[in-house]
Amino acid sequence: MTARIVTGAHYGLRDWLAQRITAVIMAIYSVIAVIVVLSGKPINYAVWRDLFTQGWMRVATLLFIACLASHAWVGVRDILMDYIKAAGLRLALEVLVLLTIAAYVGWTIQILWR
Repeated sequence: MTARIVTGAHYGLRDWLAQRITAVIMAIYSVIAVIVVLSGKPINYAVWRDLFTQGWMRVATLLFIACLASHAWVGVRDILMDYIKAAGLRLALEVLVLLTIAAYVGWTIQILWR
């Protein structure tokens, strides 16, 4: 019998479904961003500032970043589980990835609600 070392991993349908749902949300946001860019207005600082002063755009951007963070975490975690066999090293890398993703989400919140 093989001993299974668990380092915080979750297997199965939940992660698969999270990847798909976050991808759909990010795709919808991307379509909205393309529509804004192609709307015909010249893209400059004033246009971007006006766009991001609207509450719905801030919330949509935060939702996009949250989905991106979740999507990235599941993907990187799966890669680490597949290729890093030493449990201690894998756990250290997972913590490093989580801290980095959390820092990026925090930075995004700071930028959006400064």
